[in-house]
Amino acid sequence: MDVLALIVSTTIYSAAPLMLAALGGLFSERSGVVNIGLEGLMVMGAFSVIVTTLTLEAAGGGALSVWIGLLVAAVVGALFSLFHAVASIHFQADQVVSGVALNFLAVGLSVYIINLLYGSGQTAYIENRFYRFNIPGLSDIPVIGPLFFSNVYATSFLAFGLAFLVYYVIYYRPFGLRLRSVGEHPQAADTMGIRVVKMRYIGVMLSGVFAGLGGAVFAATFSGNFSATTITGQGFMALAALIFGKWHPLGVIGATLFFGLAQALGVVGQQLPFLSDVPPVFLLIAPYVLTILALAGFVGRAEGPKALGKPYIKGSR
Repeated sequence: MDVLALIVSTTIYSAAPLMLAALGGLFSERSGVVNIGLEGLMVMGAFSVIVTTLTLEAAGGGALSVWIGLLVAAVVGALFSLFHAVASIHFQADQVVSGVALNFLAVGLSVYIINLLYGSGQTAYIENRFYRFNIPGLSDIPVIGPLFFSNVYATSFLAFGLAFLVYYVIYYRPFGLRLRSVGEHPQAADTMGIRVVKMRYIGVMLSGVFAGLGGAVFAATFSGNFSATTITGQGFMALAALIFGKWHPLGVIGATLFFGLAQALGVVGQQLPFLSDVPPVFLLIAPYVLTILALAGFVGRAEGPKALGKPYIKGSR
């Protein structure tokens, strides 16, 4: 039970940042805009939460500093995603190229600002981070308590709560229907009075909100500071999870838990009896290998929105 509890708790909190970023990609791609820039949006989220939290701590801020940092990261992610939205929607640039450019811009800009603010390539560590805790009462439940309610992070509940909220919005609210319609058949949506360009802008900006939150959760939970290597591939894993989960919120939950398990084995593998003899480097590269295998095995079968990656020109067929 102790081994199982360690694996489950580590899997859940490792999956949380990926889940948030993948949900962001879901909004963008359901509207018809490919978003390779999830990595860059996560970088900006991580940068924003650390700088905001450090600034508030210096001004005497308490435990709320990191929560305010999460809100700032969401706003910065939304604003930064406008670069991709304007390029791919307004100017109808290649969406893959625009997303890749967003990734490079995010790393370069954030590191440049960090150097200006702190005179170094990385920040100090924040004091008010997210830490593990036991939920009173629930953690004492036999079997379930140690697995799901002991040594948990508040950000894990945030990620799962938002995932189910996104599922409800996408499939049971008019907004979700309009968003999916512009990703499947924008011409038909336009004839029904749905503003395609507006919906796509909203989809891309929501991807910035969620991916920014994902990067912020990763920085405030795992690293505790920011540098150029804080986010290293998590955005691409989130994109793989989105494809693996077939652009469905519940599929995203399952896919990110799968990748979270791979990351968890890299973190706690040496503490597990059946993996203690495996070289640590194999456990560390496991998430990236699984990402490649998942894409190679499923990307050909997974069918995304029919208008995904296609610029919308009013009046075209």
